Amino acid sequence: MLSRPRGLRLVTTLLLALGALTFVGCETTGGATSSGPGNPRLPEPASAAVLRAGDSLGISLQGIPDPSMHNVQIDEQGLISLPYIGGVSAAGLTAADLSVRIRADYINRDFYRAIDVSVTVTERFVYVGGEVQRPGRIVWTPDLTMTKAIQAAGGFTLYAKETAVNVVRDQSSYSLDARLARRSPAEDPRLFPGDSIQVDRSAF
Repeated sequence: MLSRPRGLRLVTTLLLALGALTFVGCETTGGATSSGPGNPRLPEPASAAVLRAGDSLGISLQGIPDPSMHNVQIDEQGLISLPYIGGVSAAGLTAADLSVRIRADYINRDFYRAIDVSVTVTERFVYVGGEVQRPGRIVWTPDLTMTKAIQAAGGFTLYAKETAVNVVRDQSSYSLDARLARRSPAEDPRLFPGDSIQVDRSAF
């Protein structure tokens, strides 16, 4: 009479333990599946307002006998060129800082006693290279994302590794899945001026 209850208790205990393990396993698997893989979150750039090589600027010189407007581009050395004062270092400054520097150069070098300087950013760029149809610079807009920049570069070539697109920001590189970004806008990071995209060739 005692052996049967003990046997039943043993079987019941084993079944409960097995059920608990099964539940834990299902919960873990379900959690990983629900979260799913995603693209890394890119950090905000150190300063999106800082001017970079390649930026196009409009510089207005007013309050002088010969007021003028100059459309310039920051060269690879980070310089712009203006009448009389020649090269001015612009990369690494904000537009407001650059206007102060230009004004000081004109006054300190005795070209003018007073001058009003206004600096406006007219065009900024991101760079797309590698396995795209038209590698090169893409004009930056506030709503530009990784997939939009690739589309602006003509889209991928047949040999592009779409699942591992490299986005470089502030000297750091991040690998992102462009196919995932096309399916889910939340996985498609917004770009900032100076970002670059490199699309590698697939091994297959």
